[in-house]
Amino acid sequence: MDRELIVRFLGRVAYASSYTAMREFTEARTPQTPDELWFLEHPPVFTQGQAGKAEHVLAPGDIPVVSSNRGGQVTYHGPGQLVMYPLLDLHRRGIGIRGLVSLLENAMIATLARYGIHAFARTDAPGVYVERSFDGRTDTRKLGSVGLRVSRGCSYHGLSLNVAMDLEPFSRINPCGYAGLRMTQISELGGPADVGEVARDLETVLVDALRTTEATPQSAP
Repeated sequence: MDRELIVRFLGRVAYASSYTAMREFTEARTPQTPDELWFLEHPPVFTQGQAGKAEHVLAPGDIPVVSSNRGGQVTYHGPGQLVMYPLLDLHRRGIGIRGLVSLLENAMIATLARYGIHAFARTDAPGVYVERSFDGRTDTRKLGSVGLRVSRGCSYHGLSLNVAMDLEPFSRINPCGYAGLRMTQISELGGPADVGEVARDLETVLVDALRTTEATPQSAP
């Protein structure tokens, strides 16, 4: 079976355009369609998950709020944030939905470790977090998010990882539905400020992880 993986670096793309492209790709794919990883950035936008609650959007101002069919609550995308969409045939790769979430979280954690940043996942709230001293006190902050959609056994949407962006818009929402959740980013933690550099490092980690799943497939739901 063809397990070719195509990686695309798309630059800055409007969220609505990429959302439409992901859905059309997933609806049109066949069992022979190669999987793809899309790396990109978005102009400023708040995206609301399928079960998102309006009360978590506090004061969007001039930033548009776009509804989507991914899981999770509201989040923010903007320049300086790396977004990666895994367009994967989960049945073919033998990955369950929970397994894919863990794979994406672990890939972000491994990428951050390259920069000397110790990050961790939480079982109660998908994503990647750090515990550091901020403004003189120890605090837990989030820098990576995961939100997925699976249709006919194939995934789209994906992850976002804060690199070097304006974090202020996160204060206009309850990020991922958590009031008071603070955000941070790689450049504030001693890592690179170049989204392209982080994208290439994350690509290396993800491709290796996906090859491992091919060698030792998990049980899909």
